[in-house]
Amino acid sequence: KSLTRACGAGMEGSGGPQGERLQLLLRRCREAKACAYCPYSRFPVGAALLTAGGEIFSGCNVENACYSLGVCAERTAIQKAISEGHTRFRAMAIASDMGTDFIVPCGACRQVMREFGKDWDVYLTKPDGTYIVKTLDELLPLSFGPEDLKK
Repeated sequence: KSLTRACGAGMEGSGGPQGERLQLLLRRCREAKACAYCPYSRFPVGAALLTAGGEIFSGCNVENACYSLGVCAERTAIQKAISEGHTRFRAMAIASDMGTDFIVPCGACRQVMREFGKDWDVYLTKPDGTYIVKTLDELLPLSFGPEDLKK
Protein backbone atom coordinates (compact mmCIF):
# COMPACT_ATOMS: atom_id res chain seq x y z
CA LYS A 1 0.00 0.00 0.00
CA SER A 2 1.42 3.36 -1.00
CA LEU A 3 1.32 6.08 1.59
CA THR A 4 1.50 8.79 -1.06
CA ARG A 5 -1.70 10.78 -1.37
CA ALA A 6 -2.02 13.26 -4.20
CA CYS A 7 -3.94 16.53 -3.89
CA GLY A 8 -5.54 15.65 -0.58
CA ALA A 9 -7.13 12.38 -1.68
CA GLY A 10 -7.38 9.72 0.99
CA MET A 11 -7.00 12.04 3.97
CA GLU A 12 -9.69 10.32 6.01
CA GLY A 13 -8.19 8.92 9.18
CA SER A 14 -4.68 10.14 8.35
CA GLY A 15 -4.54 12.45 11.35
CA GLY A 16 -3.57 15.27 9.02
CA PRO A 17 -5.48 18.52 8.68
CA GLN A 18 -8.53 18.75 6.46
CA GLY A 19 -10.65 21.45 4.89
CA GLU A 20 -10.05 24.98 6.14
CA ARG A 21 -7.28 23.87 8.53
CA LEU A 22 -5.35 22.31 5.65
CA GLN A 23 -5.84 25.42 3.50
CA LEU A 24 -4.54 27.57 6.37
CA LEU A 25 -1.45 25.36 6.76
CA LEU A 26 -0.75 25.58 3.03
CA ARG A 27 -1.27 29.36 3.01
CA ARG A 28 1.00 29.86 6.02
CA CYS A 29 3.89 28.00 4.35
CA ARG A 30 3.54 30.21 1.26
CA GLU A 31 3.47 33.34 3.45
CA ALA A 32 6.57 32.18 5.31
CA LYS A 33 8.38 31.71 1.99
CA ALA A 34 7.91 35.43 1.32
CA CYS A 35 10.00 36.17 4.45
CA ALA A 36 12.96 33.99 3.44
CA TYR A 37 16.41 35.54 3.71
CA CYS A 38 18.26 33.92 0.82
CA PRO A 39 20.56 36.44 -0.88
CA TYR A 40 23.07 33.73 -1.88
CA SER A 41 20.98 30.86 -3.21
CA ARG A 42 17.98 32.96 -4.21
CA PHE A 43 15.95 29.87 -3.31
CA PRO A 44 13.21 30.91 -0.86
CA VAL A 45 11.50 28.19 1.16
CA GLY A 46 8.67 28.44 3.67
CA ALA A 47 7.32 25.84 6.07
CA ALA A 48 4.30 25.68 8.34
CA LEU A 49 4.10 23.15 11.14
CA LEU A 50 0.84 21.98 12.72
CA THR A 51 1.16 20.85 16.33
CA ALA A 52 -0.92 18.12 17.92
CA GLY A 53 -2.72 20.91 19.81
CA GLY A 54 -3.72 22.65 16.60
CA GLU A 55 -1.27 25.59 16.64
CA ILE A 56 0.67 26.51 13.51
CA PHE A 57 4.29 27.66 13.58
CA SER A 58 5.87 28.92 10.37
CA GLY A 59 9.49 29.27 9.35
CA CYS A 60 11.62 30.32 6.41
CA ASN A 61 15.16 29.61 5.33
CA VAL A 62 17.75 32.04 6.67
CA GLU A 63 21.11 32.08 4.91
CA ASN A 64 24.45 33.38 6.13
CA ALA A 65 27.60 34.54 4.35
CA CYS A 66 29.26 31.62 6.14
CA TYR A 67 27.09 29.16 4.21
CA SER A 68 27.10 26.34 6.75
CA LEU A 69 25.47 28.59 9.36
CA GLY A 70 22.23 28.95 7.42
CA VAL A 71 19.09 27.17 8.54
CA CYS A 72 16.27 25.62 6.53
CA ALA A 73 12.62 26.63 6.78
CA GLU A 74 11.56 23.25 8.19
CA ARG A 75 14.04 23.44 11.06
CA THR A 76 13.13 27.07 11.75
CA ALA A 77 9.45 26.12 12.16
CA ILE A 78 10.31 23.15 14.39
CA GLN A 79 12.63 25.24 16.56
CA LYS A 80 9.96 27.93 16.97
CA ALA A 81 7.43 25.30 18.06
CA ILE A 82 9.87 23.64 20.46
CA SER A 83 10.78 27.02 21.98
CA GLU A 84 7.07 27.50 22.76
CA GLY A 85 6.76 24.07 24.44
CA HIS A 86 5.39 21.94 21.57
CA THR A 87 6.92 18.56 20.79
CA ARG A 88 4.05 16.66 19.14
CA PHE A 89 3.29 17.40 15.51
CA ARG A 90 0.56 16.38 13.07
CA ALA A 91 1.71 17.86 9.77
CA MET A 92 4.05 20.20 7.95
CA ALA A 93 3.59 21.99 4.62
CA ILE A 94 6.56 23.23 2.60
CA ALA A 95 6.58 25.80 -0.23
CA SER A 96 9.17 26.99 -2.75
CA ASP A 97 9.35 28.51 -6.21
CA MET A 98 10.50 25.26 -7.88
CA GLY A 99 7.89 25.36 -10.63
CA THR A 100 7.61 21.85 -12.04
CA ASP A 101 8.81 19.80 -9.05
CA PHE A 102 7.44 19.33 -5.56
CA ILE A 103 9.72 20.77 -2.87
CA VAL A 104 11.19 18.13 -0.54
CA PRO A 105 13.06 18.60 2.74
CA CYS A 106 16.82 18.06 2.78
CA GLY A 107 18.30 15.11 4.65
CA ALA A 108 19.20 17.17 7.73
CA CYS A 109 15.62 18.45 8.00
CA ARG A 110 14.22 14.94 7.58
CA GLN A 111 16.35 13.75 10.49
CA VAL A 112 15.31 16.68 12.69
CA MET A 113 11.66 16.03 11.79
CA ARG A 114 12.13 12.34 12.60
CA GLU A 115 13.13 13.23 16.16
CA PHE A 116 9.43 13.92 16.75
CA GLY A 117 7.93 10.79 15.22
CA LYS A 118 7.64 9.20 11.83
CA ASP A 119 3.91 8.99 11.21
CA TRP A 120 3.02 12.63 10.65
CA ASP A 121 2.15 14.08 7.26
CA VAL A 122 4.38 16.29 5.12
CA TYR A 123 2.70 18.31 2.36
CA LEU A 124 5.11 18.86 -0.53
CA THR A 125 3.83 21.71 -2.70
CA LYS A 126 4.35 23.36 -6.06
CA PRO A 127 3.86 27.10 -6.69
CA ASP A 128 0.61 26.36 -8.57
CA GLY A 129 -0.97 25.11 -5.33
CA THR A 130 -0.84 21.38 -6.06
CA TYR A 131 0.63 19.12 -3.44
CA ILE A 132 1.35 15.53 -2.53
CA VAL A 133 1.38 14.10 0.95
CA LYS A 134 4.11 11.86 2.34
CA THR A 135 4.69 10.52 5.81
CA LEU A 136 8.04 11.01 7.46
CA ASP A 137 8.50 7.25 7.27
CA GLU A 138 8.32 7.52 3.47
CA LEU A 139 10.72 10.46 3.36
CA LEU A 140 13.25 8.82 5.69
CA PRO A 141 12.91 5.03 5.50
CA LEU A 142 14.87 2.85 7.91
CA SER A 143 15.40 5.90 10.08
CA PHE A 144 17.15 6.31 13.41
CA GLY A 145 15.12 7.89 16.18
CA PRO A 146 15.04 8.42 19.95
CA GLU A 147 13.64 4.94 20.58
CA ASP A 148 16.75 3.40 19.00
CA LEU A 149 18.91 4.78 21.80
CA LYS A 150 17.05 2.50 24.22
CA LYS A 151 17.99 -0.70 22.40
